[in-house]
Amino acid sequence: MNLRDKLRNLLVGLYARRVEGHLDHAQVPKHIGVIMDGNRRWAKAAGSTTAEGHQAGAAKIEEFLGWCSETDVEVVTLWLLSTDNFDRPQEELVPLLGIIEDTVRTLAEDGRWRVQHVGNTDILPSGLQAVLKEAEESTADRDGIVVNVAIGYGGRQEIADAVRSMLLDASDKGNSLEDVADTVTVDAIGKHLYTKEQPDPDLVIRTSGEQRLSGFMLWQTAHSEYYFCDVFWPAFRKVDFLRAMRDYAVRHRRFGG
Repeated sequence: MNLRDKLRNLLVGLYARRVEGHLDHAQVPKHIGVIMDGNRRWAKAAGSTTAEGHQAGAAKIEEFLGWCSETDVEVVTLWLLSTDNFDRPQEELVPLLGIIEDTVRTLAEDGRWRVQHVGNTDILPSGLQAVLKEAEESTADRDGIVVNVAIGYGGRQEIADAVRSMLLDASDKGNSLEDVADTVTVDAIGKHLYTKEQPDPDLVIRTSGEQRLSGFMLWQTAHSEYYFCDVFWPAFRKVDFLRAMRDYAVRHRRFGG
């Protein structure tokens, strides 16, 4: 590292500490959703392979969760693999699935997080299904941050699955079609989402400069605040995280009002 880079890192560190010192913990979001975008573009810019980009993105996760634990965040939802990602070439998808498996194991073994899967389990390879089940069971009694790993996740698919689950429950109880129709409410559907019994995200962060949700938590983000960051996910720094938290803290949430 040359002198210029050392100086820049020093100044960024000083700025981060200043932002952190002025952060109002009473205004911290309790649930943060993260669209971790830009792994492939980061890899291309760095002259690395796509797999190395995904690996770098995975390595950023525990660092990010550490920052969250310092600021009283209670739930974090990480979008690791969308339903659309299954359309990627096998030479990219297979290594990515392996990286995701390793990431889930690492999160479970860390000892600080309570891991929960968010997504359609049926479309996942059996090995990944087993890893997710083991991670959920082994971390169920922990008191730390709830870490939702969104794998095989799509917002439209989640809503469809929630409605299907609600209808099947009603059918199991022997309810008529008319009775079922009377039970279709916002609250009833919400009780069948992947994130049931969890608070909706207060803040959604998307990296890489893209300013769209791409179907992320369509139901739950109706009143969420969004923060779009130009930095690729593997290069996301604590100062970027603190800027997002500061930006959230000064907003006046109206919840549709």
